[in-house]
Amino acid sequence: MKAAVYYENGGPEVFKYEDMQDPICKANEVLIKIKSISIEGGDLINREIRPLPQVPNIVGYQCAGEIIKVGIEVKDRFVGQRVVSLGNSGSHAQFIAVETFRTYPIPEGLSYESASAIPVAFVTAHECLFGSGNLKARETVLIHGGTGSLGLAAIQMASQAGAIVIATGSDETKLKKLLQFGAGHVINYKTQSIVNEVMAITKNVGVDLVIDSVGGKNLALSAEALAYRGRIAFVGLSSREPNLFDPFLLWKQNATLHGVFLPGIVETEKKETAELLAEIFKDVVSGKLIVTIDQTFPLSKVRDAHQYVEERKGFGRVLLNPEL
Repeated sequence: MKAAVYYENGGPEVFKYEDMQDPICKANEVLIKIKSISIEGGDLINREIRPLPQVPNIVGYQCAGEIIKVGIEVKDRFVGQRVVSLGNSGSHAQFIAVETFRTYPIPEGLSYESASAIPVAFVTAHECLFGSGNLKARETVLIHGGTGSLGLAAIQMASQAGAIVIATGSDETKLKKLLQFGAGHVINYKTQSIVNEVMAITKNVGVDLVIDSVGGKNLALSAEALAYRGRIAFVGLSSREPNLFDPFLLWKQNATLHGVFLPGIVETEKKETAELLAEIFKDVVSGKLIVTIDQTFPLSKVRDAHQYVEERKGFGRVLLNPEL
């Protein structure tokens, strides 16, 4: 098979588009012919800084495709079934073999492209808002990175739950689009003070919940923006800055900081994850939730695609197609 591999950490330039041995389908796995690959934030971090589990390495959490082989122990999947795969690595390729609990059936009416962009963004958003975040109607939520896929998913879910949504970003054109997805207020963090704007919007009360996928120095700003007994759902480190967070920032507000790590949810809460994704798929098919795809690159152009994502040029998910 063809795959996007790398032999060392670094920027998009480390990718090589090479022939690799087809994956072997183990007894508890299915072999998937990949139709669409979603580039996730974690894919960039893995490629940049995380130790390679093998050399060469195929990065990638999430893809969608057709099952072409099932292991001898597999009873709940079949050849020809359309599924999304949410694994630890290996999606940047033509084929992938994964354990069945990491696959989720795609319903009729949902394309491979849209399906491939759903699990990480929407399950993470749901956990941040309603699991860790315990968001209620009429509460106020601050969503950092509103123009990314996690942000777009969280804005829709929060607004439909009756919350007041404040979203941040750095591109004025993209920020204006967020109003169509349910954001009530937007903040340009490059030209405005996040904390000052939040306090102006909330009349110096602060927000009940923050979804922080930025980390680093931004985590302190999230704490400063909280209302009494506010909550932070900390879900990522897109800033690449070290987290030197002072917990005393939470103390006087009786506030909480909750880490959200999707792989832990997928591996520990298997049944709940599958049920939640089935409901999300239904909401996307019905039009209640919108999956925003910016553009699709051929897998052979993986360097260009990762560079495009790193430069934050897109609005929504950027995909790779191994068949182009």
